[in-house]
Amino acid sequence: MEVTTMAWSTSELAELAGTTLKAVRHYHKVGLLEEPERKSNGYKQYQVSHLLRLLQITRLAELGVPLAQIAALGHADKDPDQAIHVLDAELEATIDRLQRIRGELALILRHRAPAELPTGFSNVAGELSEADRALVLIYSRLFDEATMADLQGMVQEQPRTDVDKEFDMLHADADRATRRKLGELLAPAMKAGLDKFPTLKSPIAQSPTRAGSARNAVEAAMHELYNIAQLEVLYRSHLISTGKAKELDVLEAALDALELDESD
Repeated sequence: MEVTTMAWSTSELAELAGTTLKAVRHYHKVGLLEEPERKSNGYKQYQVSHLLRLLQITRLAELGVPLAQIAALGHADKDPDQAIHVLDAELEATIDRLQRIRGELALILRHRAPAELPTGFSNVAGELSEADRALVLIYSRLFDEATMADLQGMVQEQPRTDVDKEFDMLHADADRATRRKLGELLAPAMKAGLDKFPTLKSPIAQSPTRAGSARNAVEAAMHELYNIAQLEVLYRSHLISTGKAKELDVLEAALDALELDESD
């Protein structure tokens, strides 16, 4: 008895496998599906082996296995456990990531926080000025997770006060007495924060970015986000909170000299 060999065209094969002509051609192009022999008229003749392979490819693709990984695995029936283990690990990682994102979105909505703030800062967004939020965003790209966690902790433990609001509203031409007073008023909270979270005393040292690049980025951001009076107040507060009396005297002397030059 003569045995009839089954052969299908590309469109017939695609229909049988529940996929498209475009997909079949792409699988040929990336080497996932072998090219079949052709008839004398040039038409392709797909066999059962091609259909089986195409069904394997489409099944793995439906499960979410990337085509590049399907190619690396070869024929799934030769090592099905490997394909399943790889896929399961990837799905677990994806589920964890999506759950983490959902948790962050819930916090953003609950606290009506800016979405661009880094992880963990949604619940303290209300304690940050617009300039502070911008600086935190930059910090998140420059400093490691431990440093950012300490920064979040310091902000959370130090609710905004009238002094903070006064600092936010400080004009660039504020007089020296006002700048000195604000620096002194901000210093105790800064000292308490630095004492409890010592990594914040030298955050650049913890940066995965090169120290020079990180320092330049922070300095540029500070000068862009705060006016000259605010920068002086922050510097004064830092010197006071870290006990650098000599540097504070140098600052005062420099300001004396500057005021003398301006009066001439």
